[in-house]
Amino acid sequence: MPNNRLSVVVTRRLPEAVETRLKELFDVTLRDDDTPMTRDELAGAMAEADVLVPTITDTIDAGLIGQAGERLKLIANYGAGFDHIDVETARARGIMVSNTPGVMTDDTADMVMGLMLAVMRRMQEGLTVMQGGEWQGWAPTAFLGTRIGGKRLGILGMGRIGQAVARRARAFGMQIHYHNRRRLRPETEEALEASYWESLDQMVARMDVISVNCPHTPSTFHLLNARRLRLMKPSAVIVNTSRGEVIDENALTRMIKAGDLAGAGLDVYQHGFRGNPELVNMPNVVMLPHMGSATMEGRVEMGEKVLINVKTFADGHRPPDQVVPAML
Repeated sequence: MPNNRLSVVVTRRLPEAVETRLKELFDVTLRDDDTPMTRDELAGAMAEADVLVPTITDTIDAGLIGQAGERLKLIANYGAGFDHIDVETARARGIMVSNTPGVMTDDTADMVMGLMLAVMRRMQEGLTVMQGGEWQGWAPTAFLGTRIGGKRLGILGMGRIGQAVARRARAFGMQIHYHNRRRLRPETEEALEASYWESLDQMVARMDVISVNCPHTPSTFHLLNARRLRLMKPSAVIVNTSRGEVIDENALTRMIKAGDLAGAGLDVYQHGFRGNPELVNMPNVVMLPHMGSATMEGRVEMGEKVLINVKTFADGHRPPDQVVPAML
């Protein structure tokens, strides 16, 4: 009997439960080790597969898409962000792109609060002292941080994650402000107790904390550029769990070094997976290795979204999480 199952190539190791289900449903090629595919390996996979399942570590640009075989009709991204995929070129070639939105909302919002607390309460400095065996005992003026309650939080991007951050921050007693492409409905604003700022310049100048929760698009690249960063109060803190490209990282580094900003909590970076080396050893900067969605529950749910998208495609329908032009 001929094998009519879809040929699916997965570019990275996924949770075991997800890989098991993929093997049950499709003719799947899994990654033996957890290293990113080379460009040549990606090209080879795209030349032979019906479906490619990449992650954020795979840059699927116009050049690679141009090498795709006639069989490739779906790029089912494992992750919500899709700025590493040239969606417009894929569409022009008749290749659909899907993603996994929504499943990491709470996990990422939790990480925003964790980074905010870590920076404002100087946890990085405390850990360094303890791990170095340098603590000499408690002192009334040692490691004095900043109280989080009562502070003004400016949320840049009030989608699912931004709203989840707002709900958590309200529980900590913060005042919620936001800037977004579109203003929220009045009832949503009221439920979140959130104040809308049409002018991003005016908002950033008045906030104690800025949380970046917008996607990376051509219109958000360096949205927090050197000019806007200079509008912020010297006592303000930036937290970024979205995309590094939204902030001019070199300008941010200069300002923190000069004492023009109080600190930053970063889970994403402008240039791939390495932040500015000058940020690494700054005591008032907390840097994490893109851990915002790193819970077992979240990663399994992402895999389940991929499975639904691919299975729906296999059944002759459009994937429920197809990336459409309005999202670009």
